[in-house]
Amino acid sequence: MIKHTHALLVYINTGASLKDASLEEFCELVKSAGLELTHLKKIKKKKIEPKYFIGSGKALEFEKEVKRLNIRLVVFNVELTPSQERNLEKLFKCQVLDRTGLILDIFAQRARSHEGKLQVELAQLRYLSTRLVRGWSHLERQKGGIGLRGPGEKQLETDRRLIKQRIKKISQALKKVSAQRNIQGQARRKAQLINITLVGYTNAGKSTLFNLLTNSDVLAIDKLFATLDPVHRKMISSEKTEVVLSDTVGFLRNLPHDLIAAFGATLEDAAKSDLLLHVIDYSDPNYFEHIAEVNSILHEIGAENIPQIEVFNKLDLVNEDPLCNGAISLTTPRVWLSAKTGIGTSSLVNTICQQNL
Repeated sequence: MIKHTHALLVYINTGASLKDASLEEFCELVKSAGLELTHLKKIKKKKIEPKYFIGSGKALEFEKEVKRLNIRLVVFNVELTPSQERNLEKLFKCQVLDRTGLILDIFAQRARSHEGKLQVELAQLRYLSTRLVRGWSHLERQKGGIGLRGPGEKQLETDRRLIKQRIKKISQALKKVSAQRNIQGQARRKAQLINITLVGYTNAGKSTLFNLLTNSDVLAIDKLFATLDPVHRKMISSEKTEVVLSDTVGFLRNLPHDLIAAFGATLEDAAKSDLLLHVIDYSDPNYFEHIAEVNSILHEIGAENIPQIEVFNKLDLVNEDPLCNGAISLTTPRVWLSAKTGIGTSSLVNTICQQNL
């Protein structure tokens, strides 16, 4: 968990697309992690330097800033290699966090269920296994330490071995959870319930729509990854068909692969659904890119062939006719609504009923 809210934030424009959106998303990630946006540095860097990523000149400039402001944490918006992270920490004499580390910290704060905590820990351990390991061996020494260290074995090697053992133990526990989930899924299918899963980019309003359709009170706040653990509730359509609706974790551009792998059991809900409600933030100018990113992740988890309804949410924040903006598809049903005000909900329910489920 992040211990210091007072941090130096470094946003690096690498020349990739979505520059403005990337900066806004980085700031949202930072706020979601509980950090303050008081010290933000923006630089352009197309060529990656092997030692510090940002080059020696900028690294020394930031080192002086860290010392002047008494900074205890520096956060980068890019992915750093283990050696780059270690070199920067040695230079700055404080903790350095890259984009993946920041996202992992947010997930650690959000996890509530036993399964969610295991999944986050698994992703963290896989991430740490490639980096300089600290603070693990002393926990094992409380057990006595007999047989844990071989003659002349280095501390780092011991730490890595302990992490490997923990990864194996968590993986086995998650396999049991996945087996239980499959049994529950088989029971739902045997009862001939229709399974619908909400998917979408993070902060698109999935939980708000979920609450509206199921009359629930799932946490729905304006933060990235507000919902981490999957939630299942029954909803009744206008044709009195029993439907189980599932709310899932929000997707993100360049979501760390270890997170996708760790949350494989959770995302099985989407891959085994009868229908996906792809919730889209219609007020976001980059929603087309977000649609592509979500579909890419759905493909990665084997859910690309599940029928979809694209739900353009937050209509109350848009001052234009959705039928006139060119966002009409001939292949995927689309609905425009506001989960906050309830406008367009009946259109969504009717569209669901029209599907051959």
